[in-house]
Amino acid sequence: MLALLSVTAQGIVAQSTTGWTIGYIIGIIVVLAVVALVVPILMLARSIGGRAAEINAHLEDAVVNTDGLKKLNSTIDSAGAITAGLHRGRTRLGG
Repeated sequence: MLALLSVTAQGIVAQSTTGWTIGYIIGIIVVLAVVALVVPILMLARSIGGRAAEINAHLEDAVVNTDGLKKLNSTIDSAGAITAGLHRGRTRLGG
């Protein structure tokens, strides 16, 4: 009877450690999968962050280069007034 209990106890211990082993293996696989998914995302974020300074510099250059366009409406208004005056002059001269 004692031998039967000993064999049964060994079987329970073997089943118990098998479950832990399977759990550890599954846990390691999950961690590796998460790392495999997160690392490319972090590398892409670093690449985007590196280019952000360059993009910002180009945008600041664009602001400087297009600063004169603020006065474009006043230039258009002045051109309209000049052409209207020329048209009136031509009309008075009969042309």
